[in-house]
Amino acid sequence: MRWTRKQISIIVIVTITSFMGTFLVSSINIALPAIEKSLKLNAVSLSWIITAFLLATAMLMLPVGRLGDLTGIRRLFKTGVVVFLLASFLCGMAQSGFQLTLFRFLQGIGAAFTISTGSAILVAAFPPQFRGRVLGISVSSVYLGLAFGPFAGGLMTQYLGWRSIFFLAFAFGIITALVAFLFLGKDENTPHRNQNPDFKGTIFYMAGLVALVYGSSNIPSVTGWILMAGGVLGLILFWTFEKKSQMPVLETSLFTRNRLFAYSNMAALINYSATFAIVFLLSLYLQKIKGLSPRDAGIIIVAQPAVMAIFSPIAGRLSDRIQPRFLSTVGMTMCTIGLAAFSFLKDTTSINFIVSILLWVGFGFALFSSPNMNTIMSSVDKSRYGVASGFSATMRVLGQITSMTIVTFYFAGLFGNQSVETISNTVFLKAIHLGFLTFSVISIAGIYFSYNRGKIKRLQV
Repeated sequence: MRWTRKQISIIVIVTITSFMGTFLVSSINIALPAIEKSLKLNAVSLSWIITAFLLATAMLMLPVGRLGDLTGIRRLFKTGVVVFLLASFLCGMAQSGFQLTLFRFLQGIGAAFTISTGSAILVAAFPPQFRGRVLGISVSSVYLGLAFGPFAGGLMTQYLGWRSIFFLAFAFGIITALVAFLFLGKDENTPHRNQNPDFKGTIFYMAGLVALVYGSSNIPSVTGWILMAGGVLGLILFWTFEKKSQMPVLETSLFTRNRLFAYSNMAALINYSATFAIVFLLSLYLQKIKGLSPRDAGIIIVAQPAVMAIFSPIAGRLSDRIQPRFLSTVGMTMCTIGLAAFSFLKDTTSINFIVSILLWVGFGFALFSSPNMNTIMSSVDKSRYGVASGFSATMRVLGQITSMTIVTFYFAGLFGNQSVETISNTVFLKAIHLGFLTFSVISIAGIYFSYNRGKIKRLQV
């Protein structure tokens, strides 16, 4: 089958936005020590530069995905692009840690609109037999952003300053907005267009996430533990409301009656919870412990996402022929082994060892991600593509938040109000060891969900 001009345009638009979002995340990780010095932040405040973006994204992706099914995914996608590019400019102009955190939160709102609708736009435009292939291309663009980010971010931070990263993202945003408004087209009328979802339960979901994440930064104080407990209660109340609602944002039946959907999303949540903070921790480790420049640290870290970008499309195509659970399980197992290896990092660990583990984890992640996404989108019918795309993206970002929350927990407990720059190497390495050990233990559970999800049904064509 030859792809039409419209299909090619959709792939280009979605992959550009996917690249743009992850490029910014990975490049900012490299710039964190420079931001810490420039804005005089402590370790916990520094982690919020990353967490604020993820928190806003996680809060909105689920309702946006549901809203997209009812009102149109293309319109929401375009809105997200505009919000993202404006927030990128504001981030580049920020004069304090509070301003940067606030604008990063706004940036996350824009990302929520594009991420939650991107996969739905792709899947709706292509027949089932090409689903793994196009999702693999999309995932590959995500990893190209992750791969290019550390290298470009390191160079830009070293020679142009950290603000230049946000201004580059602003330029990317303008180009993407022009392409999207010119070529993406309008939404088709659907039989669900006049229905209104019940967003009451979403209030508990959003409040619960905020309480959990903010509470983790206040550990070990009593207030921190109370906030985290309140966050868990908020998520329980959200589930209860959604289960009883006639027009829920989250269809709980997708979890209780659709094992493929439920287990695949749990595997994604666990995988991202275990792997996202790798770049964050290694960026600090390489610049603090090894004394590398932002440029050199970025060159080393690029090894993992580069492998992910190369092999994700291949894994996606294989998942159209081989049951995805086998590929994903092998990938999850490789990630678990790599995380365990990182828990033994010392000040004398060789760069070659670090690069080899990054390559190993990158290959494992490539084997996991595209086949897992293929399973999620293949487990629902067309009328639920938006909510499936939004929920899978929410699981990814919730995993990323969990990963950063674990790091923040150890930073708050071990560093107090000190900055990464002033903390002793011994204490810093202890946080590294505890973090990676925790991630490797979490990842073991992902192996179970990945393998036991079941098989997807192939359509005969």
